[in-house]
Amino acid sequence: MSEQSEHLSSRRAFLAKGATAGALTFGAGRLLIDTPAALAGESLPAGDVAILQFLAAAELLEADLWKQYNELGGVQDGEVAGGSGNRAFTKALSAIDEDMHQYIHDNADDEQSHADFINAYLQARGQQPINLDKFRTLPSSKATGAQQTGRLTNLMELTVDTSYWTRYRSDSRNPDLGDALPHAVPGLAAGKFPAIPRSDDDLEPHKHLQAIANTAAFHFGAIEQGGTSLYASLAQRVTDPEVLRILLSIGPTETMHFQTWQDKAGNAPPLTDPTNGLVFPDLKKGGEDLQPNRIMPEPTSFLDRKFPLCSIIRPTQTTGAALGAAQGLVASGLFAGQSQEFFAAVVALANAADVATRG
Repeated sequence: MSEQSEHLSSRRAFLAKGATAGALTFGAGRLLIDTPAALAGESLPAGDVAILQFLAAAELLEADLWKQYNELGGVQDGEVAGGSGNRAFTKALSAIDEDMHQYIHDNADDEQSHADFINAYLQARGQQPINLDKFRTLPSSKATGAQQTGRLTNLMELTVDTSYWTRYRSDSRNPDLGDALPHAVPGLAAGKFPAIPRSDDDLEPHKHLQAIANTAAFHFGAIEQGGTSLYASLAQRVTDPEVLRILLSIGPTETMHFQTWQDKAGNAPPLTDPTNGLVFPDLKKGGEDLQPNRIMPEPTSFLDRKFPLCSIIRPTQTTGAALGAAQGLVASGLFAGQSQEFFAAVVALANAADVATRG
């Protein structure tokens, strides 16, 4: 056999061996992909179950509020069904960004997918999924376009915490280190305001309707920054690697939502609502911590002030994270009108999640 023939023969043998090894590796990979723990019947640690159940409830609540926004100001289709749109409210939202209707639709679709997945995963692992249908008792908006059905959440008398705006623009303060930050729109934290038209009476005067759209825009960011921190905080408490993967895969989508909404809220027209005196300031005329175009998370103190500043999600403190999130939603008025049984159920789910520890 010539030297060239020997070389070709050796090369073919090497490639054949490589192909066989590759096939074995591919087969093993397929085996891992096709039989996740959820399908293999493995049990979940009790703490992981509690965290997933709390997150399922949180996602159901988010899906409910986003569906209401979509019915009046989003895109009504097969993905996010219900409602028929409200032209005047959609136009007011478009004054903030012409694509608001599409963003609202996609956010609504995402949150429902999170709830559906987590509940399906709980069932696959032999655990109880979360169903909040018995608490769908709150009234719908009476404005044109809203579906008349029971709701979990109330978007018609909100107190919106806009300190998230300055929190992500500050280079020295972090709520995990006990720092308090000012609100971008102080008035929203000092009263109760609609974030959707309560009826067609809210469609005028024009500045009143625009104030409602502005309120919605800042509420979008408030909700999604909460989800951003919640997933990061609770991920520190889970034990099962697959559950950790779920939290690390869903959590960043909340961050993507938040980044979108804080960017869009910066376009909210400055105005004073003539019906209630609510003021939306011109953030472009504020200080550095209010500038609308500073949408990247400013490096700030993290873990200990002795360390260099770092660009981070904040807060991510895990102690009491679930109950803190629940209390924040309650304080915002999102559940105004709900029953004591509802509040007890939410607190019980939050407390169970907060006592979970990594095994």
